[in-house]
Amino acid sequence: MFTPDDKNLLQSKGITEKQIHEQLEHFRQGFPYLQLEAAASVGRGIMTPNEKESEAFLSAWEAYKQTNRKIVKFVPASGAASRMFKNMFAFFNASYDTPQTDFEKDFFAHIHYFAFFKDLNEACLKNDQKDIDTLIQDGQYKEVVANMLEKKGLNYGSLPKGLLKFHQYDENSRTPLEEHLVEGALYAKGNDNCVHVHFTVSPEHKELFMNLVKEKAPVYAKEYHVTYDITFSIQKPSTDTIAADMNNEPFRTDGKLLFRPGGHGSLIENLNDLDADVVFIKNIDNVVPDRLKGDTVDYKNLIAGVLVSMQAKIFNYLNLLETGKYEHSQLQEIAHFVQHVICCRKQDISQLEDTELAIYLKKKLNRPIRVCGMVKNVGEPGGGPFLAYNQDGTVSLQILESTQIDMNDPVKKAMFEKGTHFNPVDLVCGIKNYKGEHFNLPDFVDVTTGFISSKSKDGRELKALERPGLWNGAMSDWNTFFVEVPLSTFNPVKTVNDLLRLQHQA
Repeated sequence: MFTPDDKNLLQSKGITEKQIHEQLEHFRQGFPYLQLEAAASVGRGIMTPNEKESEAFLSAWEAYKQTNRKIVKFVPASGAASRMFKNMFAFFNASYDTPQTDFEKDFFAHIHYFAFFKDLNEACLKNDQKDIDTLIQDGQYKEVVANMLEKKGLNYGSLPKGLLKFHQYDENSRTPLEEHLVEGALYAKGNDNCVHVHFTVSPEHKELFMNLVKEKAPVYAKEYHVTYDITFSIQKPSTDTIAADMNNEPFRTDGKLLFRPGGHGSLIENLNDLDADVVFIKNIDNVVPDRLKGDTVDYKNLIAGVLVSMQAKIFNYLNLLETGKYEHSQLQEIAHFVQHVICCRKQDISQLEDTELAIYLKKKLNRPIRVCGMVKNVGEPGGGPFLAYNQDGTVSLQILESTQIDMNDPVKKAMFEKGTHFNPVDLVCGIKNYKGEHFNLPDFVDVTTGFISSKSKDGRELKALERPGLWNGAMSDWNTFFVEVPLSTFNPVKTVNDLLRLQHQA
């Protein structure tokens, strides 16, 4: 099946032939739907700490930050902004020259409110010798769009979201990268006053990110009285996946195998490479200006407090189990914690002898930990919190996408549609064990999950394979806690007009 050139390509990427055969088998067989017990809800997998509990969690996090433990803010930032400008690309290529859709009319009616307006205006003056208002007055709408999207202007159609100007302040504007640096100073500062931030970026944009950091980090370091340790990584070539044709055979262009990035789940490798005790994870585009950061900071501190509190309890239990000197009542206490607090349930747990029970409990406790903020469902597309069955027959908390659920089953479909909460990608993770050793995170991935989508290349249809999502299958075998957080902490920018929402106006 593989030519010498194929084998050289595989070797250069660090991919084995066995992995390719496994991926092709996924195309042929598909991925099984996950079996659901129920959608998670308040009181059934989702915590809503009261005032006293919240104070305890916040105190726990403040105390933790005074130790020598390393805290890192991890931001997947390789996403291109092209989808953000999908509507404007469509207008630019349309047969008409003046705005027709509500989206197009809204964009031009409020163009002065974008943080990039000044830069765009300067680009228009340079390239067309007219400012934006004159171009619009003259009906040259597409020239404005060209200066926004194309290389001759801002090149926003080809840049990653993290480098676009999102928020306008009195004297300056900020990109999402800068807003994440500010956030890091507000809740992820260690006892040495250092803020560690790690961005995953695409290779072609790494230099642009580094240049912006070089320019801006000293500004925020001075303003917030911190030092920054900012690092970057790219998605590893070894996590790329083979593309398949419609017959589930390797897709080739000019005789060469075609590989595609394996999706954000591949970033579990980048996360695994971090030297950190606690890691915050948040999407690059979910940022707000300073006037609205209060809720974000408060609830980041809260979920971090939940993490370190639960982690301390788990570590105490593991140390007790390690001694082998425990009472039956202590095992029952630990079992209750695993079953009802972690919500990792085993139906026949009461039938286990003490020795078997101790082995089972140690296995379930000795895993990476994640605490995930959950917002009330307002109809946003994407994943949600569920209680799902694992391959070993246990039930645990999982974040699932709609594609992982059998929508032909009316019961499962109803669970998804009636779900009360939504995953805003708001995580804090503990990636070391009770002995202070790093977990090997790929060991906790559910390799039987993933996503297959239809794409095209040079006009030919193909199938693309995405690895288990970072907060879906890639963290499937983690100990998981869900905490309700307010909707005000979730302000993603999916289209350019989202920047016109009040939440993105400084």
